[in-house]
Amino acid sequence: MSWRETAFTNGYEFTQGSGYALPEYPFTEPPELKSGATGRHSVVIVGGGITGLTMACALAQYGIDAVLLDEDNTVGVKGASSRGICYTQKSLEIFDRLGVYERIAAKGIQWSIGRTFAGRDEVYSFDLRRNAGYNLSTQPPFINIQQFYIEGYLVERIYELGRVDIRWKNRVVGFEQDAQGATLTVETPAGSYTLRADYVVDASGAHSPFREWAGACVTAKKGDDRWCIADVRFTRHPPVERHTWIEAPFNENRAVWQHLMGDGVWRIDYQMAPDADPAEVSREDAVRERLARQFGADCEVEIVWVGPYAYKSECIDRMRHGRLFFMGDAAKVVSPFGARGGNTGIADADNLAWKLAAVLRGRAASALLDTYDEERHEAARQNVLVTNRTARFLRPATPIEKLFRDAALTLARQHVFARQLVNTGRMAIANPYTRSSGCGAAGGQSVQNVAFEWADGSRGTVNQLIEWAQGALLVLLFGQAPHEALQRLRQLGATARVRCVQVVGPQEPAGALEHVRDPKGHLQGACHVFGHAWAVVRPDAYVAATGETVDASLVHAVGCALGAPLAREPR
Repeated sequence: MSWRETAFTNGYEFTQGSGYALPEYPFTEPPELKSGATGRHSVVIVGGGITGLTMACALAQYGIDAVLLDEDNTVGVKGASSRGICYTQKSLEIFDRLGVYERIAAKGIQWSIGRTFAGRDEVYSFDLRRNAGYNLSTQPPFINIQQFYIEGYLVERIYELGRVDIRWKNRVVGFEQDAQGATLTVETPAGSYTLRADYVVDASGAHSPFREWAGACVTAKKGDDRWCIADVRFTRHPPVERHTWIEAPFNENRAVWQHLMGDGVWRIDYQMAPDADPAEVSREDAVRERLARQFGADCEVEIVWVGPYAYKSECIDRMRHGRLFFMGDAAKVVSPFGARGGNTGIADADNLAWKLAAVLRGRAASALLDTYDEERHEAARQNVLVTNRTARFLRPATPIEKLFRDAALTLARQHVFARQLVNTGRMAIANPYTRSSGCGAAGGQSVQNVAFEWADGSRGTVNQLIEWAQGALLVLLFGQAPHEALQRLRQLGATARVRCVQVVGPQEPAGALEHVRDPKGHLQGACHVFGHAWAVVRPDAYVAATGETVDASLVHAVGCALGAPLAREPR
């Protein structure tokens, strides 16, 4: 089979504008082509988008060798470079752990205020910095930045860390697996070769061939909604806020989204008629006409990129099939409302990476890998459900749905209580895990990257504490504790692969050598506990379990968090 140039598979065939300058990476002939032997690796990642690169970077951070195969030779997608732009606090906290957050913050645009309009009336607004779910982290609620920038920063970081062999222009054309591993057939411009992997991670996107190869079932729903993106620079600058219109008077009473990204580029999403012709709506004169209606004929506009799109929702039956793990768009596809696409792929990678690293190092039972599906499939189904509801609000499918939307908008103009009914996208969150065998009854909640004080009085963060633990579980004991409890904690740290830390208030004496101070109570609040308690925190900054007494329940929680075959607590 000969090498083929990557074809359009993303629905962005009709594009206009000066475009973005994407980096190109060289093809290097794989060693298997020279030797003729089958390469053997612990982990092979397929797909060099934001999900696959996050996975590769996380494994490298944990010291795990891996191979990443990408069929292209650049970041982004040729012809669809802009794509995702809105990255949540949880994703930013993950990128902070991976060492790329500062680059993202320097290039991107921070925002916290969103406003929703119906016609010319503002019917809803929010400021996420005033929300207790966002305001304690050292990362902002959201940063807007073109996706290809983040992908480029991840490539740079992977090269800095070593460990991961990124192979550009390597297309997987065959896959088989057995109880011991998987075999991949790979096609390159220089010929074909085979790889053998203990585990394969499919991050190849919504058109993944692995679904068919693994016999996975997919539940899918295709909508008839049509949109057209315009990435532009112009002389009249709106506020740095998220603005959405449900019935924009300048867009034939259809919806419009407005965001600022990096490089002074604004993303404007226009909802089109259901039968809109992609070639027509993306013509430069048609785009300029829409922009002039919104911003005025005297506003000078530079069109950077234009791309029409439609969306669908999909969810795979299981995110683990034997030695194969699905993640990102290969596992689920959601409509773009609420920034639940790329952000959940990033979370997929963060969830699986520490578990694979623990299993490969012999620090956890292989059953731990089953919790990836338990946790992330629950998140995938929830995100599909939430975004489908938004899609139906923006384009009602029945007269009853249209009646509901009209009533909600009328009420929201007059009454505060009705504003929560206006659904222009429920913003992405760190999904809780309620069905995981690795979490206790009070576990499965995300831990914000809050600040505290190290024993010497210097400032620390949760991410720094996780880095200090070097991939092990953290057991945090809050408040003063009797000598017996501290002794049991020391014994646990000596016999299990956990790092134990006492967390005390500003004036409380510390009984443990390893201790930090929590003067404002932010660390305790982030761990979802109160008073004298303990919390088991995982490397992905999720609470595995909490409790009050240092006894067998803590040992049980640590065992469950590491995939040990212990009886599950009732939830």
